[in-house]
Amino acid sequence: MSAPTVSTPTSGAEGATRVLVVEDSPEIATQISRRFTAEGWEVSVAADGPSAVTAALTGAPHAIVLDVMLPGFDGLEVCRRIQAEDPHVIPILMLTARDDETDLLVGLGVGADDYMTKPFSMRELVARVKALLRRHERVARLTAPERTASATSTAPIVLGDLSIDRAQRRVMRDGTEAHLTPTEFDLLVCLASSPREVLTRERLLEEVWDWVDASGTRTVDSHVKALRRKLGADLIRTVHGVGYSLEPPA
Repeated sequence: MSAPTVSTPTSGAEGATRVLVVEDSPEIATQISRRFTAEGWEVSVAADGPSAVTAALTGAPHAIVLDVMLPGFDGLEVCRRIQAEDPHVIPILMLTARDDETDLLVGLGVGADDYMTKPFSMRELVARVKALLRRHERVARLTAPERTASATSTAPIVLGDLSIDRAQRRVMRDGTEAHLTPTEFDLLVCLASSPREVLTRERLLEEVWDWVDASGTRTVDSHVKALRRKLGADLIRTVHGVGYSLEPPA
């Protein structure tokens, strides 16, 4: 029988950060939970796919750490079901024991914002979850109905047949809408805001992921590949050893 979802509250303070950990290894789940609790976060744990979806949709977590290999159904299916059921996008960091690029691209394609391969540093895991939370807060502020409209922050970006509606967070290429994850959208906006300028991976990590170190440059590469798959291989140019630039389409 699958283990039930277990909540591990911290101080119980109103407005505390809630993180859902989905991991079928009791040892790893306990280690992560203790480390997150030490950060002052409220932690709940799910050990299989079905209970993970239930916990995500009923517990309203601010972030999810999601293992790929789970009983019931895997983390990719968990991610798909959360995205389908809840219009409120919860930032998701996927954990995988495999470092296969195809698996990583599939994970990003179903809506994950970031990933880490096992074994991983607990310190880096905390740093990445914090970065996800900060970025999600920033996006929420920009898209809130009561925000003050800003011409510089919400004006559409039009480059040839590429149109980016920042206010509605919608992207069109050659008249067809491309469905991007929140991270893919933010990365595209960052590149499109400075067309033809080469942006280093470190700068993209800082501006899009809100990371202060350069330990996740492969994360940038994987998201760029996902963008190319959805928008065309001609849109983003690789500058080897440096970073990427967006080349305005004709």
